[in-house]
Amino acid sequence: MRSLLQSLIADALTRLQREGVIPTAPAAVEVHIERARDKTHGDFASNVAMTLGKAARSAPRALAERIVAALPAADAVLRAEVAGPGFINFYLQPTAQLGVLLDVLAAGDAYGQSQVGAGQRVQVEFVSANPTGPLHVGHGRGAAYGSSLANLLQAAGFDVAREYYVNDAGRQMDILAISVWLRYLEFLGQELTFPAGAYRGDYVRAIATGLEQQVSDTLLRPAADVLDGLPPDGPQGGDVDQYLDALIARAKLLLGAPNYARLHRHGCDTILADIDDDLTLFGVSFDRWFRESSLVDSGALDRAIQALRTADHLYQKDGAWWFRATTFGDRQDRVVIRENGEPTYFASDVAYHLDKLNRGFDRIIDIWGSDHHGYMDRIRAALRALSGSADALTVLLVQFAVLYRGLEKVSMSTRSGEFVTLRELRDEVGSDAARFFYVLRKCDQHLDFDLELARSHSNENPVYYVQYAHARIGAVLRQLAERGLKFDLPNSANELAVLGEQPELELTASLNRYPELIETAALAHEPHQIAYYLRELAGQFHAYYNNHPFLVDDATLRNARLTLVSAVRQVLSNGLRLLGVSAPEHM
Repeated sequence: MRSLLQSLIADALTRLQREGVIPTAPAAVEVHIERARDKTHGDFASNVAMTLGKAARSAPRALAERIVAALPAADAVLRAEVAGPGFINFYLQPTAQLGVLLDVLAAGDAYGQSQVGAGQRVQVEFVSANPTGPLHVGHGRGAAYGSSLANLLQAAGFDVAREYYVNDAGRQMDILAISVWLRYLEFLGQELTFPAGAYRGDYVRAIATGLEQQVSDTLLRPAADVLDGLPPDGPQGGDVDQYLDALIARAKLLLGAPNYARLHRHGCDTILADIDDDLTLFGVSFDRWFRESSLVDSGALDRAIQALRTADHLYQKDGAWWFRATTFGDRQDRVVIRENGEPTYFASDVAYHLDKLNRGFDRIIDIWGSDHHGYMDRIRAALRALSGSADALTVLLVQFAVLYRGLEKVSMSTRSGEFVTLRELRDEVGSDAARFFYVLRKCDQHLDFDLELARSHSNENPVYYVQYAHARIGAVLRQLAERGLKFDLPNSANELAVLGEQPELELTASLNRYPELIETAALAHEPHQIAYYLRELAGQFHAYYNNHPFLVDDATLRNARLTLVSAVRQVLSNGLRLLGVSAPEHM
């Protein structure tokens, strides 16, 4: 319908150009058509007269009146009126949009898809949780949001690459390695006090058990050798981090480089395999798992640092090398190479983002936890320094979901081991409920996860409410066969004209709006718009279902109503698929 109105206005502008009213060629005019927020102002509106007023040397309202007078006749348009300073409001025939029902069923799973993205290559990096423990419910929100956004962008015509950045290098992975090693030593009979700052979850014991099955006692070292001469740990009045660093150094010394690398790799790969399995069962997949270590192995990290140095964007202070980030919009300069000569996490991130650009992506979307808010400016500064612009980068921050059991908030700390995993959440409420609930709000808004509501089979549970609408329509179609009735799809929109009741027209208008919603939600990076739409559509259907029989004796009316609800069923299925939620046939 929007395309029809745009073509009518284009025809009117062509006529006015021939008459010398407007000098601008219609091809150069961008005609915007928006849905009217207030139905008393029509169904659609355009501000084209206000856009062209200056070029036409005319008051916008006067120009709007001439455009309306020049509009070609169209069966779908009841009338067009000028309002306010020059808006053109279009009022459609009540049955004008019924043809969309046939369009929906003809397009099937493809209905709603758009080419607004024009094939632009977009990389969406999301989750990217450190492989130091299982995913918790906070990570789950980033997974659901990132996956849904990627699906949405793809439906809008973007060429989407989904990527997980694996932080398999750096201090946190060393802490995991010694945590596993010390549990392994305990398993082999060594007595020692477990460090206060190490990873303490039961999953560490499981990884240690798997390590012993692989290497037997080849990594066994006496506890006395491990602990000899170490500084005091935190509970003994020392510094927790100094103690961990000393343990890491001792492990590397006692094990030697090859054995330590084996220990390190075992811990990382075990957790990464668990994360991959967890996300796969959650309906989340990636085109690439990009390892931080590959930046070192390929030389990309050294090249990025050298590029900054060559361009004189680095300077030395207190033995470290600093990036002149404030020159490029950051609030302070950033360390790239520490005093000990080791690159920082920031240096790896710079190399990673430079690699993204070098792979030819038109747009880069990073989905981070809200605790990374302070990291945005430094990455943008680095891109400005190395590529001249940070326009390709979009950073979207996701607030962690907070899970409540009664009135008690559950800790999410992977060090303490006191956290609820994503797997546990899925087991309790199911993947469908978890994914739908995660995207019910904008990603940067706080989310309290209501377990009781997510488990309930009630109209208050939004995912149940939407899925039940889909299943209800399936039941109607099964009843059709059981009663020996036929459903003949109408050949034209004219045969659907019996659908004149207000609920039928409102459902049809909602279906007609779905393709526009895909574009709007994709460009705004807001999958929650789809969730809200599905809940609204389901509500319209349930109200219609409760007051209108579908399997009536009148074949014309029966076919029309079954066409309507079949189209509703298709759009519900399409929308749920974007969110990674199933569309059940039975409930």
